[in-house]
Amino acid sequence: MKMLTPFHIAVPVRDINEAREFYGTKMGFSEGRSSDKWIDYNMFGHQFVVHLDETLGKDGSVGQIKNAVDGHGVPVPHCGVVLQMADWQTLAKRMRDIIDDFIIEPYIRFEGEAGEQGTMFFTDPSGNALEFKGFKNIEKELFAT
Repeated sequence: MKMLTPFHIAVPVRDINEAREFYGTKMGFSEGRSSDKWIDYNMFGHQFVVHLDETLGKDGSVGQIKNAVDGHGVPVPHCGVVLQMADWQTLAKRMRDIIDDFIIEPYIRFEGEAGEQGTMFFTDPSGNALEFKGFKNIEKELFAT
């Protein structure tokens, strides 16, 4: 497998201070460069950036659709990080303390099958859907068929 390099993704948010509270304080991601219109975060070694989208309005939300996967409505679009199972379990425990309404509660998907994984989905205050996955062996299981 080729060495992985960090990804960069930018998402719209309705309020920079609300995003700072969610990603920085609650999720614990360290903040990098920022301005009054955007903030860089270190999301498990990846560059995750929030950009103010004033057209969302103070109570606005990013739109999404849902596709059926393993009996759940998976929100699209979504983004997140694939973690080692122990790190995913630690994150899932922390998120249970701060997320009131999961889209999909933390659970093991495809249990006993190729590609077995821990997964959870939730949104930030602006409606950006986030998924975090956990695998016992990422190299063997991430693309298992």
